[in-house]
Amino acid sequence: MAQSSDGVTALGGVTALGGVTALRGTLVSCLDDPFLTDPDKAFTVERDGVVICRDGKIEAVGRASDLLARVPQDSLADYSGCLIAPGFIDTHVHYVQTGMIASYGTQLLDWLDRYAFPAELEFADAAHAAAIAKVFCEELLRNGTTTALVFCAVYPQSVDALFAEAERHGMRIIAGKVLMDRNAPQQLRDTAQRGYDESKALIARWHGRGRSLYAITPRFAGTSTPAQLDAAGTLWREHPDVLVQTHIAENRREVEWTAELFPQARNYLDIYDQHGLIGRRAVLAHGIYLGEDELCRCHESGTALAHCPTSNLFLGSGLFRIGAAKDPRRPVHVGLGTDIGGGTSFSLLATMGAAYEIAQLGGRALSAVEAFYLATLGGARALALDDRIGSLAPGREADFVVLDPNATPLLTLRNARAASAEDQLFALMTIGDDRAVRATYVAGRRMHSRADSDVRII
Repeated sequence: MAQSSDGVTALGGVTALGGVTALRGTLVSCLDDPFLTDPDKAFTVERDGVVICRDGKIEAVGRASDLLARVPQDSLADYSGCLIAPGFIDTHVHYVQTGMIASYGTQLLDWLDRYAFPAELEFADAAHAAAIAKVFCEELLRNGTTTALVFCAVYPQSVDALFAEAERHGMRIIAGKVLMDRNAPQQLRDTAQRGYDESKALIARWHGRGRSLYAITPRFAGTSTPAQLDAAGTLWREHPDVLVQTHIAENRREVEWTAELFPQARNYLDIYDQHGLIGRRAVLAHGIYLGEDELCRCHESGTALAHCPTSNLFLGSGLFRIGAAKDPRRPVHVGLGTDIGGGTSFSLLATMGAAYEIAQLGGRALSAVEAFYLATLGGARALALDDRIGSLAPGREADFVVLDPNATPLLTLRNARAASAEDQLFALMTIGDDRAVRATYVAGRRMHSRADSDVRII
């Protein structure tokens, strides 16, 4: 065992604090949906709080004065002055596009042909997949993301590589092999039967193993035949506890093209509905151009949307209408997605900031509490995992992000004017980035620290 500069014992690269881990700082967490309830009641702040973890779960949360006596002296990480929040949740990201992030292009369909598909071809090589999976998981943790819903490539080995790497970190990852049997390079296509068989084998191998969960993953309607969508729906009926993920209504040209491919469908969502691919635990990325009937059907079925603001801006796709999606008359579950590599940052803080800007352009200001909800409890509800992650509550999995409101000179200047934790969060999501992530904890273990010497163990 090695001793780090802050006194935390590290074993095999993983922080080990004995049987109990405890963190002290300002605790911030959502209790409910601030879009639908009083924000003051939906958001909780404990200015000097402690969260105690045991065996990967939260054991107790409360005032430091009430809980410090229960914590072994050598097991308390003091983050006074920082915000301790539930780990961020990314509800839409492509790990196989990590290497081609920030690639100049036109709009979605051309960008796929020019950059995304060539990058994904490289994942036929298992060694390449393993190398990128390592970078991907480390980037998530460096940005405070502890759970992600992930698109892999069409190759099963790309899925194996990601789950194996996530398992080494103890992360909760939901992922699946892309199903794609038309309108893509031949080397990236499977068939309806092969996609079904390979997905079924991956479910048997990974779903429910540790913290890994599987997601049936048709890329989008335009790259799957009706036969493949049928096979995907059959697979979900056979394994109803897995998730489904795909794309919908991201780009106007894509919407028009998809309508030509499925002339019998009433609308885009109806394509997936007809094939049994909507419902609770189905997460559809983007949803910019969904109509009222489609949003009503999402609400009725429990289908969630992943809002991907940096990607939508980068590719010129359009402006997601958060007010329409969260209309209290028929609210839809919504989480945030970085959508790497169309998206431009692994940071959920930057994603929250971009969501605010898109909402502003749509005439509806997005509060810091609302944005924070989308990145934490809202994401957990979108994934139907809010009984396990997304909030600071006893029994939840002990995933945390520690945010430093003084991480940079500019943040320090701004933080001097902060009147509340909400104001600190707003500054962090507007001018913060990965430097503001002081530490990331996964199942009670510190898996990332900005600088070990900055953490004082008392």
